[in-house]
Order: sequence, then C-alpha cells, then structure tokens
Amino acid sequence: MRFVFCNFDEHAEAILAIFNHAILNTTALYEYKPRTMATMQQWFANKTAGNFPVLGLLNEQEQLVAFGSYGTFRAFPAFKYSVEHSVYVAPDQQGKGYGALVLQRIIEQAQLENYHLLIGGIDAANAASIALHTKHGFSHSGTITQAGFKFGRYLDLAFYQLTLATPLEPKDD
Repeated sequence: MRFVFCNFDEHAEAILAIFNHAILNTTALYEYKPRTMATMQQWFANKTAGNFPVLGLLNEQEQLVAFGSYGTFRAFPAFKYSVEHSVYVAPDQQGKGYGALVLQRIIEQAQLENYHLLIGGIDAANAASIALHTKHGFSHSGTITQAGFKFGRYLDLAFYQLTLATPLEPKDD
C-alpha cells in the first residue's frame, strides 16, 4: 500500500466510481444523482484552485482503494484555518482499515499545511464513520436534525471536529 496525491488524469475514474456507489447506496453523500466525468473535472479543478490535496491509497496492483480530501469549511476569511474533510473507501475494500489509514494521512497533511481544525459532517446513523473519527480523537460538536432527505426519510447531520496544534502563529490577515 502506498499514498499518492491524486490527479484527474490518473484517478478520476476510480474516484468517480467510489463517489457514485456512495451516492446511490449510502447516506455518506447527500446527493441523489450520480456524478459525471465533467463534475469530476470541476471537482479536481476546485481542489487544485484551493490548494487542497486529494490523497489516494493504492494497493499493490496500483488500484485506488480509498481516498480522502479536504476543502473550504466556510468561505469567509476568519475560517481560513478550518477545513472540512471526507474519506471514502471502495465498496469491495471496506472493513480492512483503509479508511483509518487515509484519515490519519489527512490529519498529518492538514497539520503540515498549518490548519487548526478538521471538521467532518457525518450522517448521524453512520456508526462506522463516527467510530472511525472518535478513534482518531475527533469529538462530537453538534447535530443538525433533519438536515437532509434521502431514501424516503429525513437525515440528521452530525459534526465531528479535531483541533490541531497548528498553526503556531495564527494571523488575522
């Protein structure tokens, strides 16, 4: 297993497949329709423009088995040290600890880039993701009840946060 910084040309197809499985079969994404390659191109462009990493975990056959990223939490200057992250694992690779590896790498990368707060918005019924985040030191910081509607029911969105020791000298600019 090895980590790479993902890019559109090499990894968009695999990431798209993982996203679309999550959209169609889970409440990990509050979306209804599968994404397209055009939406992936825009997604990667937004990550590049914001200088946000897309970290991929490749197996021995160089296949993407999991990935994670983070991006803008809120688009106001005072939130510049806070990012919202996500972690996804290919459906046939779940339960092998890959999500934990990716989340740990996301935490390390956020520290390297001098962020202060990692925020995860997790469907409140997603016990596996909540356990993963709690194991990595995240704490529950609130739940917005009935925030989404998917699969014929309202969904509660729980927020988990991890406060990092970085940056050492934050500035207001």
